[in-house]
Amino acid sequence: MKTPRVAVLGAGSWGTTVAAIASRSSPTVLWARDPETAQSVGERHVNERYLPGLALPKALEATTDLHRAVESADVVVAAIPAQSLRAVLREIAPTIRPWIPVVSLSKGLERGTHKTMTEVIAEELPGHPAGALSGPNIAAEVASGMATAATLAMPDEALASQLAELFRTNRFRIYSSSDVRGVEIAGACKNVYAIAVGMADGAEAGYNTKAMVMTRAGHEMARLGVAMGGRMETFAGLAGMGDLIVTCTSSRSRNRHVGEELGRGKTVEEILGQMSQVAEGVATAPVLVELAEQLGVQVPIAREVLGVLRDGRTVRDAYRGLLRSTPGNEMDGDSW
Repeated sequence: MKTPRVAVLGAGSWGTTVAAIASRSSPTVLWARDPETAQSVGERHVNERYLPGLALPKALEATTDLHRAVESADVVVAAIPAQSLRAVLREIAPTIRPWIPVVSLSKGLERGTHKTMTEVIAEELPGHPAGALSGPNIAAEVASGMATAATLAMPDEALASQLAELFRTNRFRIYSSSDVRGVEIAGACKNVYAIAVGMADGAEAGYNTKAMVMTRAGHEMARLGVAMGGRMETFAGLAGMGDLIVTCTSSRSRNRHVGEELGRGKTVEEILGQMSQVAEGVATAPVLVELAEQLGVQVPIAREVLGVLRDGRTVRDAYRGLLRSTPGNEMDGDSW
């Protein structure tokens, strides 16, 4: 079999990291919107904007030409923010070769449609197998060689196992799954709950409070994920609890940072205006709450996060609201 050619769309920190890993075993091209980023990666083998100080493989190519990136690809990896993915897929639809798999790295839900990223891929690129790679993966740590793992989910688990070889290294372990829905919902939800935990940190609520919120957030996102067709065990795995833990605790987490700054009294507009990368949880929070309402699933933590992000509630208001509710059965109840 020939070595597959890989196109990674999106030159943020995680897209660049995955492209660097793939380029070690397969011809890989990274698409960047920004000409300076493409030039930096392609000529100087660094991405100073998103991965400062980390050397990239010389074999990794970079381009600003979207059609050139995908025209000969055997696998496409989409590292595009959730709210921009559809437009990029629509643009490549005339160029991408038929039937090749598309792997999403995006962790969000589309506003308006409430679609997961693989559902967006299915609508814009019908016939292409679509899956998701997700786990406790802080890009800078993976890029610098620290050990971690992720789950690659495809409808056909045999295909997931084959594709996993493109990204697996001695220190980046890739597990396969067929629960695409569960992996995607976990990846989207954890960003919202990381904002909640960051709010606790910013308000100096203490470690006990943070542990309580993380634990109940895991339960809350599993309830919603199962109602949407995911498998319960996925939410206890790498894409679920694993990703939730790292996103809620890492100082590198963009979503936790948003929550922390909210807890210190800043507005969401101020916080986002000072960030160079997207915090997906901000756009995902209203979609998550709307989906839960449609399905009749109680998501009080997510609802309080949305109240702070959109409705002008304070962090103290949010935590008072949560603590006023009466706890029920820990495992079977709907309360938080």
